[in-house]
Amino acid sequence: MSLALAARSATNQRIAATFARRALAPRFARGAADTAYVPGGPVYKGTVNDPTTFPPPNKTHGSYHWAFERLLSAGLVPLTVAAFATSGSNYAMLDGILGVSLVMHSHIGFDALLVDYLHPRKFPLLGPVLTWTLRATTVGVLVGVYQFNTQDIGLTELIAKVWHA
Repeated sequence: MSLALAARSATNQRIAATFARRALAPRFARGAADTAYVPGGPVYKGTVNDPTTFPPPNKTHGSYHWAFERLLSAGLVPLTVAAFATSGSNYAMLDGILGVSLVMHSHIGFDALLVDYLHPRKFPLLGPVLTWTLRATTVGVLVGVYQFNTQDIGLTELIAKVWHA
């Protein structure tokens, strides 16, 4: 009985050693060019190990885009003060500029949030869905602001009424 147990134990040790060698051996170093073994683990294509591809330089989306955001943000201050100082619906142009500026400022802020935190590479379904939801919502809000400015009292009159309430 002890002879059979010793033989079984030796066989189990050989099997365990074979599995250990195979598990510790670099799997991807045997001729697979696209997944080469590196110290620390294999590098797979299509994962977070890939470097970020940089888009081609574009001034419209680079420095001009940044300058537009800053000018829009800084321009909202005098527009809001002008809405407080004027006497309401006599200034339809001010209503339109203020409405579009507020909506675009909000759109840019929410778009930056989506780009930073819900990037399509990390969230392949949720990122694009929320981006298109933001775009559709922005268009809907612009239509609503247009309707409010043309069919109702307008933004400057609303601000004046809220201020005096």
